Amino acid sequence: MLPFQIYLLLLSTMRLKAILIDDEESARNVLSNLMARFCPEVNILQTCANVTEAISAINTHQPDVVFLDIEMPNYSGFELVNFFEKVNFEIVFVTAYDKYAIKAFEVSAVDYLLKPIEIERLKSAVEKVKQRVHLKNNNYQALSDNLKNEQLTKLVVRKNDSQEIVAIEDIIAIEAQEAYSSIYTENGTFLMSKNLKHFETLLENNLDFFRSHKSWIINLKKVESFSKSTSEIQLKLGLIAKLSKYKFAEFEEVIMK
Repeated sequence: MLPFQIYLLLLSTMRLKAILIDDEESARNVLSNLMARFCPEVNILQTCANVTEAISAINTHQPDVVFLDIEMPNYSGFELVNFFEKVNFEIVFVTAYDKYAIKAFEVSAVDYLLKPIEIERLKSAVEKVKQRVHLKNNNYQALSDNLKNEQLTKLVVRKNDSQEIVAIEDIIAIEAQEAYSSIYTENGTFLMSKNLKHFETLLENNLDFFRSHKSWIINLKKVESFSKSTSEIQLKLGLIAKLSKYKFAEFEEVIMK
């Protein structure tokens, strides 16, 4: 049997220990029933009505994954990670709203499910969790750090078959490569299957980053020089980014601050 076939076999036979957190009993029942019918490999050890209950349940059961509602009384679902020094479980957010912390979802969460839950999305989320558990990738320190700050501080990037956490301040520039983006950092270059608009949204509250061209987002702190005649910006490590003629005035204004 080939290694990849063995890997698929391991995933197909893997069972997951899960805890479900939602303040609405009906929502807990719906997800529990869907899981039992369509994802029998997920063993729901306990359901909780709030974050306080969940903390005790997680410490007791040590789950592989927590399915976590966002809007709950006293503490929101996002605050759960703050109660653990190290988060050793995966998280799938479950919400009726898609407006909450999309940045955190994209950067660190395994997945998020919108209510009413679609069966295929649920199955997909479970498969993602199984892969993460199998590879022992856990990036919730990045999630915790990002949620404690008003702006994104860390980004999870893929490198070969694993993932790494990159500090936002270490990013020199991001260049569009059709449907992908190259992230240039002081510690290497990473290719991600996200377009430039995705990163522009993630970084919209960070004044250090500037959209200099339709194909470039640059870190203003990494700028060494720029040329109007060539429409180029010289960045650290010899990286050269493009500067759109429509961005000259705005760029000069922000770079002189």
